[in-house]
Amino acid sequence: MQDIRWKALWLGLATVFICLIIWAATDAMTALAVFAAAILLYLISHLFWLHKLLQWFKKPDLNSMPIGAGIWEDVFAAIYYEKRRHSRSQAQISSALDRFRHAASALPDGVVLLNGNDQIEWCNPTAEHQLGLSMKQDAGQPISYLVRPVDFIQYLHRQDYSEPIKLKSWRNAGATLEIQLVPFGANQKLLLSRDISQVEKLETMRRDFIANVSHEMRTPLTVVGGFIETLMDMEGAVPESTRSYFSMMQEQTNRMRRLIEDLLTLSQLENSPEAPQESEIDLSALLNMLLHEGNSLSQNQHHITLDPVEPGLFIKGAPEELHSALGNLVSNAVRYTPKGESISLKLLLRGTNVIFSVCDTGIGIEQQHIDRLTERFYRVDRSRSRETGGTGLGLSIVKHILTRHQGHLEIESEAGKGSIFSAVLPQSRLIRKTVASVDSLP
Repeated sequence: MQDIRWKALWLGLATVFICLIIWAATDAMTALAVFAAAILLYLISHLFWLHKLLQWFKKPDLNSMPIGAGIWEDVFAAIYYEKRRHSRSQAQISSALDRFRHAASALPDGVVLLNGNDQIEWCNPTAEHQLGLSMKQDAGQPISYLVRPVDFIQYLHRQDYSEPIKLKSWRNAGATLEIQLVPFGANQKLLLSRDISQVEKLETMRRDFIANVSHEMRTPLTVVGGFIETLMDMEGAVPESTRSYFSMMQEQTNRMRRLIEDLLTLSQLENSPEAPQESEIDLSALLNMLLHEGNSLSQNQHHITLDPVEPGLFIKGAPEELHSALGNLVSNAVRYTPKGESISLKLLLRGTNVIFSVCDTGIGIEQQHIDRLTERFYRVDRSRSRETGGTGLGLSIVKHILTRHQGHLEIESEAGKGSIFSAVLPQSRLIRKTVASVDSLP
């Protein structure tokens, strides 16, 4: 821009100088006429090149760009170089976009790009096959018009995409899809779909294998345990020198039976995706039963307390399942809390949740173990688990039961300071009933 200004300045000074010479040689009117003609010619030239620039902008081709004259030569040169740089950048972007599309097209998973209105902008061939889409026909269509399962529509509108959902394929019988939405940019989303049919089959085979093996082992273990118990009860059948061995056999047989019972319970929960048969459960009665069971298991070696429960509180759920889940939390606290320490049971209403918490002053758990506690057979201290009779399946059972009741398990713990295990259920399951006062009774 500096060069253009200098050129305009020198051109103006030259015109004025020439007019002054004409004025000196002739008269003022002639010089003024020459100056006016020069200004008019200058404006006409600008209008001419502006017209050329406008015409070129309608079809901006580098090969047809005007060359210009004077100041306009620099203007057209600057536009030419900028246009060429832009063309190179655009070519690089187009090349990168083509490489991205080719890479996305080669993915074994389906990929659908959605705009802020959940309309399809692009999808790869895998998504077309899995979801029944057509890039040519469905571009610009809302995804909810084409992928219509109720679970997906609810997932799309829920705005919580932290976990994927599983859907039975509506195109291929027996196929299962895992779908997850990933937000990015300005309200845009990536829809990722994966065929997990083989994984589901393997998982079903694993569950069936565990259930069948556990069921088949239950009978022989019952027989062996029964014979050992009978022999130990028969006077003189077991010499005193070997009685300790029989006690060990009975202990290990009982441990195996507990393990098989837990495996069967877990398999039953995993193989029953439908909602459990529910009824109204009196929370006060349930928690008092858990307190009694905890004291029985503890044999008065711990100080177990239950905070007062508001009368008339009921919760909707499967009685056996919730009793098993909450009982597991209480028994774990008793097993892993040293003798003489305290355990407290609490029922809290927090926000939209009903929370049953078991607080202990036991050995606690280090933070790196907490996320894995609900895994099958995961134990922080294997030797201690064997001593306390744990199977490593209790918290996994708790997790499955709470999930079936739209709840979850929360764990807070610090090594050496104790733990808090909380079963969190939605308050929509809570039922309040009016309790008649004692004075009003006949």
